[in-house]
Amino acid sequence: MTDKRYPIIYVRGYAMTTNERDETTADPFCGFNVGSTVYRATVDKKAAAQKFVFESPVVRLLADFQYMSVYQNGLDILDEDWKPPPDQTGADVEGIPSASVIIYRYYETGSDLLGDGKARDITAYAKGLNDLILRVRDLVAKREGPAAADGFRCYLVAHSMGGLVCRAFLQNPALGDEVARKCVDKFFTYATPHNGIDIGGINVPSWLTVNEINTFNRDKIANFLATPQINGRVDYLPPSAIAPDRVFCMVGSNRGDYEVAMGASRMFAGHGSDGLVRVENATLCSFDKDGKERPVATAYTYRSHSGYFGIVNSEEAFQNLVRFLFGDVRVDLWFDVDSVTLPPDIPKDADVDALYQVELLAAPRGKRWYLSRRVAEEDSPACRTHKELTNPATPEKRSIYLSTVFLSNKARVKQDRPTLAYAMTLGVRVPDYQVNRKFWVDGHYEGSSLFRDTLIIEIEPPADADATKTWKVKYGWQTDTAGRATVPTNYDDVVDGKLQFVVPLSKTGSAFSAPGISGKVRLAVSGWS
Repeated sequence: MTDKRYPIIYVRGYAMTTNERDETTADPFCGFNVGSTVYRATVDKKAAAQKFVFESPVVRLLADFQYMSVYQNGLDILDEDWKPPPDQTGADVEGIPSASVIIYRYYETGSDLLGDGKARDITAYAKGLNDLILRVRDLVAKREGPAAADGFRCYLVAHSMGGLVCRAFLQNPALGDEVARKCVDKFFTYATPHNGIDIGGINVPSWLTVNEINTFNRDKIANFLATPQINGRVDYLPPSAIAPDRVFCMVGSNRGDYEVAMGASRMFAGHGSDGLVRVENATLCSFDKDGKERPVATAYTYRSHSGYFGIVNSEEAFQNLVRFLFGDVRVDLWFDVDSVTLPPDIPKDADVDALYQVELLAAPRGKRWYLSRRVAEEDSPACRTHKELTNPATPEKRSIYLSTVFLSNKARVKQDRPTLAYAMTLGVRVPDYQVNRKFWVDGHYEGSSLFRDTLIIEIEPPADADATKTWKVKYGWQTDTAGRATVPTNYDDVVDGKLQFVVPLSKTGSAFSAPGISGKVRLAVSGWS
């Protein structure tokens, strides 16, 4: 883990009614302090939940990473009479330490408890975030010296609409100072509707202005972001706002446990959502120097938008958060498809299409949870059609981004072991073939796979961070090497400063049978700070 810890500014999500804004205002940490003792092991709600105690993001940051809360004598840092807590000897000190957790309490003015009960436009919240960042910068400089102001950085961590507040501040120059925007080192979102919210497959209408619900309309989002829509979408992050490599999207896929409006929300959000935000709307992308679309770092978990099984109060999301903020190694996971073969009984001249579902389970060594979990039953796999994978005109469709995992030396099971390791289960479901626009029944077995195997990966970073050629990566497919990482692989290219390690699929279930699929797992590996 890096020794440098920057202030974490948490920006909570949408509170629709005055009562919800009151509840938010009455909560010191606006939900960032909510923990959990249960998680869903399966999609079956009738099955008993399993016990897993997660104390809360705030408690874990304070206990595991020695962060501090900034509240003192009942006051917040924006209150005029606030004074910093004394040091360990009881002596008065100035400012706050860099390792502080700050809650952006932007709903106070819209509550009946401390305000006028009226919701504000998201642009007002973005401007307030700008002011808060500059206030935190000044307080850190008072504690750590004037030089700290010049090199000041902070982390933005946001849930749901809070991510749109952060994007409005980052992307729209009219809503903040360039100095404040340059202070943001990393940006993490939980279940943010980056591409808006759809109800029954239709985007929230712009005329639905009550309680600022139209905040999630794509036209309005494009307006407050000052970023035009691209192909009808608003989930594009311009590099001028923040370096895309410094952004992470955590996506939930459990719609069944989102109980808002007695379950009406999850009914209208539909499958492939966390109960409110659709999976495909919770991510961000950018474009590289060649104009190719590139996703930002993303991971998936079977968690709902909020509630007992919510994404913020989950071990999985917290582990992705702290590895993204403090980890040592970044690994972007891609599946590059070389070819797909059809069942031999399908006529060669037939019009064929199918939907391939690519699943991923990424688990670090020695833990009871997944860093990323993409499963067909949870509506979160990566999908490609047969025509996309076989059309020579769309080669980019054959490179399938799966997830990004961050590995941490601090989290090693054995601290004296030099390698960082995790298991990656890759599966490709047999599609429902459509032959001449009709379901093909001959030889179809629902739920079977074209490919499924577990890849064990061990990574040993170089002793010298600049010695890129000394990275050591070993792998082993479970069916080939009994689940041990014994086969060395060398990088064959460097793209955007990341070493590209290629692992061919194991022979079992690949192109050696028909139907089948052949290709390789590509690991884009780099040091992280």
